[in-house]
Amino acid sequence: MISDQEFRRDPATAASERELLQGFLDFHRGTLLWKTAGLTGEQLTQARIEPSTMTLLGLVRHLSEVERYWYQVCLAGRPVELKLWTDEYPDGDFDLVDPARAAEDLADLREAIRISDEIAAAHALDDTFTRPKGTTEYSVRYLYIHMIEEYARHNGHVDLLREQTDGLTGE
Repeated sequence: MISDQEFRRDPATAASERELLQGFLDFHRGTLLWKTAGLTGEQLTQARIEPSTMTLLGLVRHLSEVERYWYQVCLAGRPVELKLWTDEYPDGDFDLVDPARAAEDLADLREAIRISDEIAAAHALDDTFTRPKGTTEYSVRYLYIHMIEEYARHNGHVDLLREQTDGLTGE
């Protein structure tokens, strides 16, 4: 069994607001990477909760796209073309998984996280931004909380899928 300590550390219990937010986000990102470690591409792409097409690799791909959208497109305002959400395949992150691309998709998540952290570090928690085609202002603080919630919610799915794949459990 792969140790979770290779992928995550417990967040601080007493630190600045920024350190706490980053710590919890890093913990949940690491949980996803831990829960997907050590599996083959075939195992990562098996849908195990019918009728859902959700897979471990689909969740990795989904969260890569969420990272790109919120940090690169929304916060940084970069003209980034989202790779997995298209008009033709709006759920391409889940529906177009390929076992042969598993290592590439996991590397893509790590790179998206690296870029997200780089962008976030250049902003104060009170800095605001709007989403494309929107007028609502969001703070960087909101973005941290939203991303923690996004990972935590999907890590619940990851727990179920991983347990059904090979019996691995753990918080």
